[in-house]
Amino acid sequence: MKNKTDKIYKDVFTKLIVEIFEKGNNKPLNYKQVGAKLSLEDDEAKEAIRDILSDKSKNGLFVQHDRGKFKLKSEQAYITGKVDMTADGSAFIVPEDSQDGDIFVAPRKLRQALHGDIVKVHVFERKGGRKKEGEVVEILQRAKTDFTGTIDVSGSYAFFMADDRKMHHDIFIPLDNLNGAKNGEKVLVSILEWPKSAKNPIGIVKNVLGKKGENNTEMNAILADYGFPLSFPNDVEEESKNISTEISSEEIAKRRDFRSKITFTIDPVDAKDFDDAISFERLENGNYEIGVHIADVSHYVIPDSPLDKEAFDRGTSVYLVDRVIPMLPERLSNNLCSLRPKEDKLCFSAVFELNDQAQIQNEWFGRTVIHSDRRFSYEEAQEVIENKAGDFSEEILKLNELAYILRERKFKSGAISFESEEVKFHLDENGKPTGVYTKVRKDAHKLIEDFMLLANRRVAEFIGKRGKGKNKPTFVYRFHDVPKPDALASFSQFASRFGHKMNTKTDKETAKSLNALMTKIEGQKEQNILTSLAVRSMAKAIYTTKHTSHYGLAFDYYTHFTSPIRRYPDVMVHRLLQFYLDGGEQVNPEHYEKLCEHSSQMEKKAAEAERASIKYKQAEFLQDQIGREYTGLISGVTEWGMYVEIEENKCEGMVRLRDINDDFYTLDEKNYAIIGQRKKKVYQLGDEVQIKVKKVDLEKRQIDFTLIT
Repeated sequence: MKNKTDKIYKDVFTKLIVEIFEKGNNKPLNYKQVGAKLSLEDDEAKEAIRDILSDKSKNGLFVQHDRGKFKLKSEQAYITGKVDMTADGSAFIVPEDSQDGDIFVAPRKLRQALHGDIVKVHVFERKGGRKKEGEVVEILQRAKTDFTGTIDVSGSYAFFMADDRKMHHDIFIPLDNLNGAKNGEKVLVSILEWPKSAKNPIGIVKNVLGKKGENNTEMNAILADYGFPLSFPNDVEEESKNISTEISSEEIAKRRDFRSKITFTIDPVDAKDFDDAISFERLENGNYEIGVHIADVSHYVIPDSPLDKEAFDRGTSVYLVDRVIPMLPERLSNNLCSLRPKEDKLCFSAVFELNDQAQIQNEWFGRTVIHSDRRFSYEEAQEVIENKAGDFSEEILKLNELAYILRERKFKSGAISFESEEVKFHLDENGKPTGVYTKVRKDAHKLIEDFMLLANRRVAEFIGKRGKGKNKPTFVYRFHDVPKPDALASFSQFASRFGHKMNTKTDKETAKSLNALMTKIEGQKEQNILTSLAVRSMAKAIYTTKHTSHYGLAFDYYTHFTSPIRRYPDVMVHRLLQFYLDGGEQVNPEHYEKLCEHSSQMEKKAAEAERASIKYKQAEFLQDQIGREYTGLISGVTEWGMYVEIEENKCEGMVRLRDINDDFYTLDEKNYAIIGQRKKKVYQLGDEVQIKVKKVDLEKRQIDFTLIT
């Protein structure tokens, strides 16, 4: 009986050990590491684990990867990863946590997995020891079930072709599921089911977007493709309409009153919401009280209400070329929470007493009521700075002076200044681009930015420096990691081609070197390419509850406090800050970490949607210029061609290798170059080339150039 019990015990224990390796994507572990992951620290348990690993490696379940380290044998191994589809319908599975590289999956072994899905894959060795292959055994999570594209309606059925080039399956649409869609229209379709025996998934038309090629249709298609809703649900609109515009005397009595102090906003000329204002007062002791006042969105948006859930789902406002898709309904974003001039408004504020050296003497955080005296556009505030005259000139000039000191201090501490040229379009009444220009950031922009950075940093420090270990209060931080050494080395090597030397020995020297480079290239033809590559070599900033520093800004503590109208993390920051100001002690960090992860994902999607709208407008701008010649810079190289950015208008297109007829060219990835195999002619990243607009595909947002040789 004892032997039978021992066998059951051993089988269960073996199963638990196998699960540890599967969850860790078959990363090699020794018996102590397995024990730690099972929370078994006693010697007897560790000994049992060692025996199982040793015994089961003899019968083929485990294999000894390195001395004392084991992993599942390939035939037994399952990994979890994300599907990365290729053009031919095969895919590579990118493991969540593995040092073994990507797993190749042939089209017939994908088992209905789509691009971006999280899947479980059975891994097996390819013959000859080449790259590993796998087979999808389970789809754990769909990346998306909604797609934009074109509907093709015939007599008794319809098919849908997705715009997404990585969606290789047409979707079958029963006629009952058309919802009014007509042949050739652009629509949003949702996959309902995909029977195992069916070649194609079955779907339903969720939205008819309109006629292909029309501006409104294409912009809505971009939004829908990245998962942003095109309108607010009825219950959300209803909730926003029912919020009172009146500010009661009881509410004012709870707040610090700034209505008598000089206060103004500085925003883009076409801004419809004003979520930050600055107040200014010269104190009797010669110092300055400067208030950074932020719309108190958390006063109006109640946790777990339909309004709050919708704002969380969206995560952020989305800024396309010709429109803003707000995170909050217009009644809040453009009315209740917009700090419009000559109106009393509720705010959450960070108030600082600064001396002439911009050093903080005192600070205060809390809820306020303000009354903005004047709304400035950036251009109007810049005029005051340059002419030293105009409305509130004394206040604006002093703020600008203090901002310069804050900025200089920030850069001395190791912050990095990326001043890339922002591409903007002149649009006609139909949204068609008639011209392209680059937006220039001047002192008025930087003034506002520096005081917003001050508020974000000090709010983060105010909470982040409290408590230690488990007693540290949960908070939402903005984290920016140090750049990866190999990415930085590649960038440094490329910058040297333009005669720019980089010092990357330490993080601080890297930052100093990058700043010197950014200053040197300002206004130069290589500015956009080098800035873009420098940004790409940096890690991406994310939201997290784990206290971590912000490398790009050189701040030990940093958060987002200043834009709750358009960013959900700022709403979380306001709620948490008030909770701690009221004497609250702790909230669930795991819950807030999940909220942070979602916010980071939505921010990434919004940035991708914005880039897609820019690509569309660039293509639309050039579609009437087929055959026109331009000077451009090579901005990227791939195995199928090179990207070229036109100097004059910053539009980017591709010169395909098959269209270069004087030689057979291949990619030299290490040197960012395309090299002719016979004549050895080299086209390298950053080279100036003469190109001609060959073809524009609006649907795919693709621009093709040919070289003029």
